[in-house]
Amino acid sequence: MKKKYELSKDEVIGAWGKNHPKVMTWLAKLQRKTNPAWFLWIYCKTTNKTPEELLTLKKTSTSNEAEYLLDTFVADQNLDIPNSVKVGIVITVKSFYKHNYADLAKASGQISFTKQKPYRRHTKEELVKIYRAAHTPRDRALITFTWSTAIAKETLTKIKWSHLDSDWETQEIPHISLPSSMVKGHGVGKYKGVEQHTFLTPEAKRDLLEYKDYVERVKGVKVTSDCTIFAVNENALSKIAMVLGRRSGVPFGWHDARRYVETALEETKINPNWARKIRGRKVRGEEAPYSRPAVEQLRQAYREAVPLLEFTQPTQLIELQKRQEAIEELVSGLTAEQKEKMERYGLRIEKRLASLQKKRLSAKQKKPRTMTNGGQVDCDFQQITEAQLLSHLQAGWQVVHRLALGDVIVKR
Repeated sequence: MKKKYELSKDEVIGAWGKNHPKVMTWLAKLQRKTNPAWFLWIYCKTTNKTPEELLTLKKTSTSNEAEYLLDTFVADQNLDIPNSVKVGIVITVKSFYKHNYADLAKASGQISFTKQKPYRRHTKEELVKIYRAAHTPRDRALITFTWSTAIAKETLTKIKWSHLDSDWETQEIPHISLPSSMVKGHGVGKYKGVEQHTFLTPEAKRDLLEYKDYVERVKGVKVTSDCTIFAVNENALSKIAMVLGRRSGVPFGWHDARRYVETALEETKINPNWARKIRGRKVRGEEAPYSRPAVEQLRQAYREAVPLLEFTQPTQLIELQKRQEAIEELVSGLTAEQKEKMERYGLRIEKRLASLQKKRLSAKQKKPRTMTNGGQVDCDFQQITEAQLLSHLQAGWQVVHRLALGDVIVKR
């Protein structure tokens, strides 16, 4: 297959960038070098200019040739370059000029385009489908871990057990602390001092414990504090998401988890600066120097969102489902004669199957049980609307099941 570009991202620095000292000096100031070098090469190739000639266009602060050239590049509809790549090129070109002390005007290279697809916002039912499609303890732990912590994809590949509190296994809602070097901006420039302080929901902690046990007991790996939790790279993470999406019928990306957590935090009316701490973003506004909430304060605020974040089935329902599936598999493999023989021996499988199914339905949609006590009505279970959910959660109720029509079954 013919390559669209003469040089790949991995080739561009060695084959082109090293021939231009100004480019190498500029790249030395950047944390990530491959994409910027490739974007600048495309721009030079398209405009038929060398990096040195680009800088010559900005001889003085009053010269606007460089800005006009960038505007012409953006406006050229005949170029076989998607807008997403053009955006990267514009950012790169401005960075090249800036680090060579010849800043371009902010108005140059403006690109406006309409987002073609809306952002994905998964329901809990969709997340359950993805979770059930995970066949390994690692993949199950990855799902609940990411959808409770809002940790970015590139950080997932670097996080170690030492980033969890030393007593995390005994905590109900474990705390995770990530330094500036691991979150967006890597602690450089305006991102200096930015850290991420996030937490695991009880269900995410459960899956992480099962995964840790699997690694040690089955894989025979001794887990230490210096070990990476998920020993995968970004390409492997992308493949896992693709496989689980295809298997479950629900497409997703790891970044979707950040929007999921942000939505849950917003619904609990959490302080915006605290939400940014949890997501590992820079604290904004005048409060920035003073917004240093203690971990316990953050944990308490996060606790309010736990019922909105958790999505896996209660343990009782999972066990009943496993038992029912096992019996269904057994029954499907029997002949009519074998079933009849088993009936004669008193192993009434069909009745047992019906009984288990009835228990599952009962656990999911148990009707409210009322008892009159001095004029007070005590309800163990209630069916409420989504609008009533937050007030019930704040009063100590727990979600048992979400019904198809939008109502929710809760228990005290």
